[in-house]
Amino acid sequence: MVPFSVLDLAPIVVGGSASDAFRNTLDLARHAERLGYRRYWLAEHHNMPGVASAATSVVIGFVAGGTSTIRVGAGGVMLPNHAPLVIAEQFGTLESLYPGRIDLGLGRAPGTDPNTARALRRGELDADTFPDDVVELQKYFRPVAAGQSIRAVPGAGLNVPIWLLGSSLFSAQLAAALGLPFAFASHFAPDHLMAALEIYRRQFRPSQSLAQPYAMVGLSVFAAESDREARRLFTSLQQQFVNLRRGRPGPLHPPVETTEGLFTAAEQAGVDHSLAYAVVGAPETVRRGLAAFIAQTGADELMVTAQIFDHAARVRSFEIVAEVRDKLAAA
Repeated sequence: MVPFSVLDLAPIVVGGSASDAFRNTLDLARHAERLGYRRYWLAEHHNMPGVASAATSVVIGFVAGGTSTIRVGAGGVMLPNHAPLVIAEQFGTLESLYPGRIDLGLGRAPGTDPNTARALRRGELDADTFPDDVVELQKYFRPVAAGQSIRAVPGAGLNVPIWLLGSSLFSAQLAAALGLPFAFASHFAPDHLMAALEIYRRQFRPSQSLAQPYAMVGLSVFAAESDREARRLFTSLQQQFVNLRRGRPGPLHPPVETTEGLFTAAEQAGVDHSLAYAVVGAPETVRRGLAAFIAQTGADELMVTAQIFDHAARVRSFEIVAEVRDKLAAA
């Protein structure tokens, strides 16, 4: 069976607060644990009024402390925003508190707009050092060597799995070269999915971390009792995408019956393109969509995300996906 996992942006909805978002995140994580999802990841974004997970390691600790078996991690930490030593210390702390349950996914994008990136003290060329930063971070998790003057405390000698995340070919090549597991963000960047997977698998070099390539693929799934209701729930994410591209990011809006008249033709085309791999529908529609996506990509694991306005509907969507997963496994 292909494992399924959850990616959560801790959405702040219209009329809600970050506190509400965190309560919903923990509730969803507990449901995901009960439903047999393998891991629960949170993403680093900054200056986005609709995303509460900016302090990603803090939220990971909150979720890990409120669950007991599911793996919890970053999907991901934007490493150029941080000193590798600080991230090693943070995730060494998390691994010490919740041993055997912490993942560290790394990205090289800023996770925000250029002005906010500068406020994070991120320079324009910081992404160029990403490969070196990943290697430096790996060293901090190894046992302390003789004469080593800088160490991560806690962190040194701990097994914190490092993943590389990407939406282009760069991280696929780097993950292959370093022998690390790779996660592709096809839930919002579909263009290079198949090429990135092919490059990663073909160029993969075994390492102490991983003997064979392991690819996880992101996918938005909006499941409901009917195709019509699922399409209605999906309009919240469509609105969020358009507002972001208009330069007006905000909280997650409630769904609407139709987006006709809300977007220009160009905006609609952009949304349709970015969300090309989204699976939206009733259980049977979702089953067909997931089966086709798994067959197309050969994914070793699926990372499912869903920006759904109503928390109960969001939980129900992940319940339906778990039911579909089990049917696919039985078949």
